Amino acid sequence: MINETFVASTPTEAYEQAEKKYGNAAELTIVSAKQSKDESGEIRAEVVFAVPKTLFMEKSFGKGVSSVQHQNEEEMMLDEVTSMRKELEAMRSELIREEAVLQKVKALFLKKGIAPQWLDNVLDPLTGTPLAEDETLLVSYVLEEIDDRITVRDEMVGKPKVIMLVGPTGVGKTTTIAKLAARYAYLLDRPYKVALVNLDSYKVGAVEQLAHYADIMQIEHVSVSDPEDFKTQIAALESYDIVLVDTAGMSPYDTQKFVKTIEFIKSETVRDMEVHLVLAATVKYEDMEDIYKNFSFLNPDAVIVSKFDETKHFGTLLNFMLLYGLPMSYFSVGQEVPDDLLPASKEYLLERFIGDVHEG
Repeated sequence: MINETFVASTPTEAYEQAEKKYGNAAELTIVSAKQSKDESGEIRAEVVFAVPKTLFMEKSFGKGVSSVQHQNEEEMMLDEVTSMRKELEAMRSELIREEAVLQKVKALFLKKGIAPQWLDNVLDPLTGTPLAEDETLLVSYVLEEIDDRITVRDEMVGKPKVIMLVGPTGVGKTTTIAKLAARYAYLLDRPYKVALVNLDSYKVGAVEQLAHYADIMQIEHVSVSDPEDFKTQIAALESYDIVLVDTAGMSPYDTQKFVKTIEFIKSETVRDMEVHLVLAATVKYEDMEDIYKNFSFLNPDAVIVSKFDETKHFGTLLNFMLLYGLPMSYFSVGQEVPDDLLPASKEYLLERFIGDVHEG
């Protein structure tokens, strides 16, 4: 038997080539088949068939070729096959090396909190490209992809609106509300007329805490208990530029509070309403999916990231943004009101994440 290799775009096309040359492919035996990418990135299939020697000589050189000529041609063919085998071995070694680089970079980002499915979508198409050969370039490429795919919601305060903050218990919604109120009232291009509305009747001292901030800043503050009262109060605050609404902190499993918050959001108010999910930068990977699954029913427009100052590791937070596509609106970077609140910035977040990656 003589091994002959047929190369095509797909294994099926390679088989058809063999069938075209030898007629009845039943006399042929498939020795091996593989697919790989050439230098241009095109997929190529290589199928090796074992061909009876007599049939090979007849179809390759004709019936009238002398035995000596057959022998010379056979030797040349064997030399060619040997050369091709060496090339294939070199290609296989290169693919193994590329795979090692890809897996090393993937392991680095996995360790930093990025989801495997997202990384696979980014890295798999790079197999066989120059990027897959250089670890430094590959890390830079993944960081650029993260930068491209996370989004920021611009600060828009020109149009009167209601901004409602929702989020899990303990993420700092009330303090964030105070920071936003101070920013809108005193720190922008002009002083905006701001009012605070409190829906949190569950947390002990929540109403008093927000009222205290309102007194310090000399800002209107009201507390409501039901959706009808909420609708009435929002209408009464029609002359205000910004109405900030503080809600009860909710466990992702607290159905009763979720239902009540949805009732407030669905109230037919005369104002446009934005819902901002407050999410701690310290969010655990295990809790991330539960938080999104439950709070997504509130249709949040953006994410305010709190507790920036309480962690150096931002991979899980970035992962949340990458997987669920919510834009970021503000970062709370400390406890000081109003200084420690910044409009969301991809550069600000990525600088801290890159520092963590370099430490890895």
